[in-house]
Amino acid sequence: MKKFLMAAAAGTLAGIVVTTQVAAPLLAQEAAKNTDVYEQLDLFGDIFERIRSNYVEEVDEGELIEAAINGMLTSLDPHSSYLSPQDAKDMRVQTRGEFGGLGIEVTQEDGFVKVVSPIDGTPADNAGVEAGDFITHVDGESVLGLTLDEAVEMMRGPVGSEIVITVVREGRDEPFDVSIIRDTIKLTAVRARTEQEAVVLRVTTFNDQTFKNLENGLAEQVEEAGGWENVPGIVVDLRNNPGGLLTQAIKVADAFLEKGEIVSTRGRNLQDGERFNATAGDLTNGKPMVVLINGGSASASEIVAGALQDHRRAIVVGTKSFGKGSVQTVMPLRGDGAMRLTTARYYTPSGRSIQALGISPDIVVPQPATRPEAEDEEEDDTPSSLRGRFEADLRGSLDNDSLSEDEVRQIKEDREKAEKAAKLREEDYQLAYAIDVLRGLSALEQAK
Repeated sequence: MKKFLMAAAAGTLAGIVVTTQVAAPLLAQEAAKNTDVYEQLDLFGDIFERIRSNYVEEVDEGELIEAAINGMLTSLDPHSSYLSPQDAKDMRVQTRGEFGGLGIEVTQEDGFVKVVSPIDGTPADNAGVEAGDFITHVDGESVLGLTLDEAVEMMRGPVGSEIVITVVREGRDEPFDVSIIRDTIKLTAVRARTEQEAVVLRVTTFNDQTFKNLENGLAEQVEEAGGWENVPGIVVDLRNNPGGLLTQAIKVADAFLEKGEIVSTRGRNLQDGERFNATAGDLTNGKPMVVLINGGSASASEIVAGALQDHRRAIVVGTKSFGKGSVQTVMPLRGDGAMRLTTARYYTPSGRSIQALGISPDIVVPQPATRPEAEDEEEDDTPSSLRGRFEADLRGSLDNDSLSEDEVRQIKEDREKAEKAAKLREEDYQLAYAIDVLRGLSALEQAK
């Protein structure tokens, strides 16, 4: 028994020695790491003092510290940044849906400002700014080397004032200038209308109004159609939607899903991850759906498109989305400022991270370039004297007396619908294609 106790004691002692031998180097490494951090902070303090004392001109100490903080954050990724008290206030106003500016969502790439998307009906949209454009100069001054916030600040100004931005666009050989008059941007988060009996929900942004606008707009269109039995399906148009509030994206996706995961977020610590699931209830009663996306669809737009795609709830049509799959948390700071920090990546229900990859549509449909001028079109062999003329236009042509008045009226109505569809293809080919897909899905549903 004594031998057993001695052996056990020896084993315990050996365990203590091993633990000490392993732990000691780890503690030493941690202590050395902390020492390096404090030395770097001391270095920062030294540099700050030397700038304050020896720089050729007197500096604003507060601005200097803000610049250092912003530099630290922007070195992480394009979406992390420091928000001054005024910037933080502007951001809160923007999420409520009304603010002053040009009406573009931007990011930074290769040192220049890149347009994620223009917002529908805003000065930038009306001036012809497109998703994917690079802004190289503002009023003749280069933005190269500026932070994104500094470049955005250059584009701000009084409502009614003019700004000239220099744009580089793929497919154009030379940069060109675009003149824009600044205005108050009033965002209508969702515009609802009916095209060829299908309800089209144009979602332009995800702010505090989005889900409410969508719910009300959908209800109004269905009521005008005379009920769901007269609606073949829904098109959710997310093209050039730069994103916005995660909570609103979840609500919009949930509006069309009965159950299942909508999106999950994963940070550095696995225990901090979150999953968001749909609740019972589908606003469309299971009607067929098509989602439209393009290169200007980002962030919250991609969450909605990815969730509906993964659950096979909608067919996604268009071109690859922007690929912003990271989550930014806005953290209030002392002095009314704030910090926008990337804290997680988000994943679609199937586990896809769309960061830098984007959502790939089920059916790739590029938007054709502007319709060529008439002189560039192929020759029409039809004699000019007969163009736009038909048998019924000829003097003395026979009447069709084999059809009733109702049948003739139906033929004319069908012809008008076909002509409207052809016109839509010229105006918005992607939307026309989406509606064609929707009608096909509706026909399959009815055939079951």
